[in-house]
Amino acid sequence: MATKTEFTADELRDYLQTELSIEQALDDDTELFSTGLLDSVSMMSVIMFIEQRSGGEVRPADVTLDNFDTIGRIVAYAATLD
Repeated sequence: MATKTEFTADELRDYLQTELSIEQALDDDTELFSTGLLDSVSMMSVIMFIEQRSGGEVRPADVTLDNFDTIGRIVAYAATLD
Protein backbone atom coordinates (compact mmCIF):
# COMPACT_ATOMS: atom_id res chain seq x y z
CA MET A 1 0.00 0.00 0.00
CA ALA A 2 1.40 3.34 -1.03
CA THR A 3 1.75 6.14 1.43
CA LYS A 4 -0.13 9.29 0.45
CA THR A 5 2.10 12.20 -0.31
CA GLU A 6 1.34 15.31 -2.24
CA PHE A 7 3.33 16.82 -5.03
CA THR A 8 3.59 20.36 -6.22
CA ALA A 9 3.30 21.86 -9.66
CA ASP A 10 7.06 22.45 -9.57
CA GLU A 11 7.74 18.77 -8.86
CA LEU A 12 5.48 17.70 -11.72
CA ARG A 13 7.09 20.28 -14.03
CA ASP A 14 10.54 18.94 -13.09
CA TYR A 15 9.37 15.37 -13.77
CA LEU A 16 8.01 16.31 -17.19
CA GLN A 17 11.16 18.13 -18.17
CA THR A 18 13.69 15.61 -16.86
CA GLU A 19 11.96 12.24 -17.24
CA LEU A 20 9.95 12.98 -20.39
CA SER A 21 12.61 15.26 -21.91
CA ILE A 22 10.37 18.27 -22.53
CA GLU A 23 12.66 21.17 -23.24
CA GLN A 24 9.93 23.79 -23.65
CA ALA A 25 9.25 26.11 -20.73
CA LEU A 26 6.11 24.94 -18.93
CA ASP A 27 3.80 26.98 -16.79
CA ASP A 28 0.73 25.75 -14.94
CA ASP A 29 -1.50 26.53 -17.95
CA THR A 30 0.62 25.09 -20.76
CA GLU A 31 -1.57 22.65 -22.70
CA LEU A 32 0.30 19.35 -22.69
CA PHE A 33 -1.85 16.87 -24.57
CA SER A 34 -4.20 18.95 -26.73
CA THR A 35 -1.18 20.61 -28.35
CA GLY A 36 0.67 17.32 -28.88
CA LEU A 37 3.45 18.23 -26.47
CA LEU A 38 2.77 14.88 -24.75
CA ASP A 39 1.30 11.72 -26.28
CA SER A 40 -0.56 8.67 -24.98
CA VAL A 41 2.68 6.94 -23.93
CA SER A 42 3.61 10.04 -21.96
CA MET A 43 0.13 9.97 -20.42
CA MET A 44 0.88 6.56 -18.92
CA SER A 45 4.08 7.94 -17.38
CA VAL A 46 2.20 10.90 -15.95
CA ILE A 47 -0.45 8.60 -14.48
CA MET A 48 2.24 6.43 -12.88
CA PHE A 49 3.88 9.55 -11.43
CA ILE A 50 0.57 10.70 -9.96
CA GLU A 51 -0.25 7.31 -8.47
CA GLN A 52 3.20 6.86 -6.97
CA ARG A 53 3.30 10.35 -5.52
CA SER A 54 -0.30 10.62 -4.33
CA GLY A 55 -0.89 7.04 -3.26
CA GLY A 56 -4.24 7.23 -5.05
CA GLU A 57 -5.54 5.40 -8.08
CA VAL A 58 -6.35 7.21 -11.30
CA ARG A 59 -9.59 5.81 -12.69
CA PRO A 60 -9.71 5.39 -16.48
CA ALA A 61 -12.89 7.49 -16.63
CA ASP A 62 -10.96 10.39 -15.07
CA VAL A 63 -8.31 10.46 -17.80
CA THR A 64 -9.68 13.44 -19.69
CA LEU A 65 -8.29 16.71 -20.97
CA ASP A 66 -10.29 18.44 -18.22
CA ASN A 67 -8.11 16.64 -15.64
CA PHE A 68 -4.83 16.16 -17.50
CA ASP A 69 -4.22 18.83 -20.11
CA THR A 70 -2.23 21.23 -17.94
CA ILE A 71 0.02 20.99 -14.91
CA GLY A 72 -2.49 23.02 -12.92
CA ARG A 73 -5.32 20.65 -13.78
CA ILE A 74 -3.22 17.57 -12.99
CA VAL A 75 -2.23 18.88 -9.57
CA ALA A 76 -5.85 19.85 -8.80
CA TYR A 77 -7.09 16.43 -9.91
CA ALA A 78 -4.43 14.58 -7.89
CA ALA A 79 -5.51 16.46 -4.77
CA THR A 80 -8.93 14.78 -5.08
CA LEU A 81 -7.53 11.25 -5.01
CA ASP A 82 -7.89 9.15 -1.87
